[in-house]
Amino acid sequence: MTSPILRIAVPSPLYQTFDYLPPPGCDPVTLQPGVRVRVPFGRRVIVGFLLELGADTTLDPALLRPAEAVLDVEPALPADVLALLNWAQRYYHHPPGEVFATALPVLLRQGEAAAPPRIPPLWRITPAGCAALADRSALRRAPAQRLLLEHLAQCPEGAETEALRPVVHASTAILRALHDKGWVALVAPPLHSEAVTASASLAQPLTLNAAQTTAIAAVAAELDRFGVFLLEGITGSGKTEVYLRLIEAVLAQGRQALVLTPEIGLTPQLLARFRERLPGPLAVLHSGLSDRERLNAWLLARSGTARAIIGTRSAIFAPLQSPGLLIVDEEHDASFKQQDGFRYHARDLAVVRAHQLGIPVVLGSATPALESINNAQSGRYRLLSLPERVGGGSPPPIEILDVRRQPLTEGLSLPLLARMRLHLARGEQVLLFLNRRGFAPVLFCHECGWLSQCQHCDARMTLHLRRQRLICHHCGDDRAVDPACPLCGSVDLRPIGQGTERLETALRREFPTVGIARMDRDSTRRRGSLETLLTEIHNGDRRLLIGTQMLAKGHHFPDVTLVGIIDADQGLYGVDFRASERLAQLILQVAGRAGRADKPGTVLIQTHHPDHPLLHTLTSQGYPAFAAAALAERREALLPPFAYQALLRAEAVDSERAIAFLKAARALAEPIADGLELLGPAPAPMERRAGRYRAHLLLQAARRQDLHRFLDRWIDQLWAQRPDRAVRWALDIDPIALY
Repeated sequence: MTSPILRIAVPSPLYQTFDYLPPPGCDPVTLQPGVRVRVPFGRRVIVGFLLELGADTTLDPALLRPAEAVLDVEPALPADVLALLNWAQRYYHHPPGEVFATALPVLLRQGEAAAPPRIPPLWRITPAGCAALADRSALRRAPAQRLLLEHLAQCPEGAETEALRPVVHASTAILRALHDKGWVALVAPPLHSEAVTASASLAQPLTLNAAQTTAIAAVAAELDRFGVFLLEGITGSGKTEVYLRLIEAVLAQGRQALVLTPEIGLTPQLLARFRERLPGPLAVLHSGLSDRERLNAWLLARSGTARAIIGTRSAIFAPLQSPGLLIVDEEHDASFKQQDGFRYHARDLAVVRAHQLGIPVVLGSATPALESINNAQSGRYRLLSLPERVGGGSPPPIEILDVRRQPLTEGLSLPLLARMRLHLARGEQVLLFLNRRGFAPVLFCHECGWLSQCQHCDARMTLHLRRQRLICHHCGDDRAVDPACPLCGSVDLRPIGQGTERLETALRREFPTVGIARMDRDSTRRRGSLETLLTEIHNGDRRLLIGTQMLAKGHHFPDVTLVGIIDADQGLYGVDFRASERLAQLILQVAGRAGRADKPGTVLIQTHHPDHPLLHTLTSQGYPAFAAAALAERREALLPPFAYQALLRAEAVDSERAIAFLKAARALAEPIADGLELLGPAPAPMERRAGRYRAHLLLQAARRQDLHRFLDRWIDQLWAQRPDRAVRWALDIDPIALY
């Protein structure tokens, strides 16, 4: 019998699959699409993915090399994930090997066996620990140990190590100390079926309002069929409770739910609520995990042991044994779009996957993307509204502070400082938002005008004063602060502009007795530091909060009654047509942190452009009015979602080569670009980054099918002719940024 031909997707930037013969002595039963195969590739041996079995090959069969080994007894990727990846590969026109590699944890890509998952053990307080807790003198000098013991005393079934990280900083070391004293013990977790019945230990659900009840009923009635539900709820309206009720309904049917969230590391409160409410182990998938932790969570999802899976964008490819519901929280967030390599959009793939599986998908946001709003208006999505805050509170009023001709103290106006003092005097919390970390965006020589320019990018290096470093936030270049001007030797170097570090320094002078929490990527770099900050904020130890957009991502601060947006102007005049949409979403997400409990809140926006129409629309009419106006503008200008785009990106060691490559690509495109508009080539808004020059060629069509039909032909020509092999190029379908 003729040996079958293995079509293998090999992780490489090549737009093709590769044909191999089966390994010698291979059992044909193991040759199933989705299994991993170790194959020789050039001078290396790598792990590829079997896509299909063929009867023939376009090559000379005598030249085909045999694969070395089939690594899986059953497919590592189930049929539904293979279908999603095949769709994504065709839609995003990306090399198949890189697409399929994206779906697997690193250890599986390296050839490690997919062993059965390990359910994490639980920490449980012992009788000796209960006795120590009752003895006030035993823990007088160990407040962190007491805090952990008190928490475990409220968890009779125990808690995972991950679930204890938000409780106290350095929880792992403290747990070891408690274990050495015999006050806590590690116990095996109950089986999933037992955990489902042990609902008495789970946190009780919150009381629903009418809008939440209606939204839950609408989705619950469609759990056995495909449908897209856009859950538009103002901040504090209880979207998470809607998610939880729907997940509980799916789990009751013996099925699984997958939840995508922009950045899990920034929202430990969300994870804590899921752990409190949902039975059994929770599979968590994000980039902050070790390779071993990520593999185990992936296996928990694939085996069905974990009924609820929560993760960042790559979790859209997580294998599910019995999928029942997909949820995309903060669906507007740009973090769902992968910005390098395989440039997929996880929100859009969630809709595709739900359609393929025949299950519902819920897209939730207080400020939905304009594409999603347009889909709801056209009837493709069903809109569900949560117009009221839980508990009856109302969204905070937004006031515009005109800071023109006003004295500013490190960017803070006198009216804002006065309002801050008023709220702090009442024992409330104040949140200040500045989306720029570091001390100052640039270091400037007062003698000759030298600026701290990055040597590799068209950007300035940011001054980080506490670390005494200049850091480029684009390429990561890092060097010590110059003691003197490298051009003229002057020591009169001055920091220009505000960053969160500089704002913190100024506020410590203004409010020396108030606890301050700065939340940005610098202050939360160490593992557990964010959880510690959040604990201190909720305990009232930190009443003045400063941060970047990390503060806008789903946090619940019930005592925050004043939000100040220090510099709204930096987003008002962007080169990208989506800049106004992003600014509107960011302002309202930040504003939503105020007045979330029974205390009314206020939002103040400092600006030098108080008459800007975007600010007036947001403050007087809200996001729906802004979205309606923005969609009308896009329709008139024939911009997405009323047109479809692809962006060919090229980069080279000099600008001329990148532009020349794109000119050659355009010349190939023009004869076959019926119904398309070709714009460019042109340098990228930041032309030089990390030492390479970048340029763009934008393609736009009025119909999606016209764009993709063209791309199928054009990419084949690009790959066949390869105008300049020294130029790196990549295609971005539905780009969300020209940066």
